[in-house]
Amino acid sequence: MFWYSIASLTPAIFLFLACLRGGPWPLIALLSITVVVFCLDRLSRRLPVRNSSGRVLSLTLAAVHFTLLPLGVWALGASDTLNVTDKLLIYIGLGLFLGQISNSNAHELIHAASKWPRRIGTAIYCSLLHGHHVSAHLRVHHIYVATEHDPNSARLGEGFYTYALRALKGEFMAGLRADTRQRRGKRHLLSHPYVTYVAGALITLAASFAVAGARGVVAMLALAAYAQMQLLLSDYVQHYGLRRKISENGKPEPVGPQHSWNGPAWYSSAMMLNAPRHSDHHMRPSRAFPALELTPGTMPMLPRSLPVMAVLALVPPLWHRVMDRRVARWQPVRDQD
Repeated sequence: MFWYSIASLTPAIFLFLACLRGGPWPLIALLSITVVVFCLDRLSRRLPVRNSSGRVLSLTLAAVHFTLLPLGVWALGASDTLNVTDKLLIYIGLGLFLGQISNSNAHELIHAASKWPRRIGTAIYCSLLHGHHVSAHLRVHHIYVATEHDPNSARLGEGFYTYALRALKGEFMAGLRADTRQRRGKRHLLSHPYVTYVAGALITLAASFAVAGARGVVAMLALAAYAQMQLLLSDYVQHYGLRRKISENGKPEPVGPQHSWNGPAWYSSAMMLNAPRHSDHHMRPSRAFPALELTPGTMPMLPRSLPVMAVLALVPPLWHRVMDRRVARWQPVRDQD
């Protein structure tokens, strides 16, 4: 677990120092989660596959999240020792941490077999004002991935901004419908998962106001929006253009290694708890992140790391130039819905 711990916890340490001390630390924190990751990804190295749950690291990252988030809200909304440049660097660095590390960790936890890790993962998503993603991910995405019924699977030729507007509404409504169907016949409205998600978001905003007043609420909203955008970017990149074949009876083929894009870079994968090893996760959702495998040749591979491809997705013409021909290698246009 050495590299997973180093890659995921190092930015957090620098962000703590940035929020408390300012000075060179905001820039160092930002570089640690961008330039350093990019450079180390260039090294030829592979993460070993281990039969480990990684649960200690996941719970540690959860504790870091619930400490660093209010500290960041205070730094952005109430600190009088940080200048505008410091706050801008902290916002970008902390937003990247929440979007790439906290999101990945919450994703790992909601797939746990036991109840409390799932609740902690849900709490992380609620603290990012995105609690409904739990239902949308578990009850919709994993069932309908790579079909038109999954709002988080991007279509071939669809730009990120068009996708984001569609997916933001689509996953909220799809998760709500799935939860409501499952609860059919139950009368206690307060036990509906969406009540928990809304309550979690309101508690987060109230805590932000308590920490840093109205500016704290604004800071929290800005951080949540940034983190949510990165989650959407991750889904966009990892499923762009890939579709499962539909049989004559209208059912899609089983999810296979060819239905997700995978990130080949080792250090960013360690930082994101192997979230870029996405094909194996969809085939075996309960498998812990250290045990996820990467098999080039049978799994579609991104030309660069997931964070780099997410940046590329922000420029749709360039994204299509790079990715559309790669989609065609894995799936002829005639198979697209």
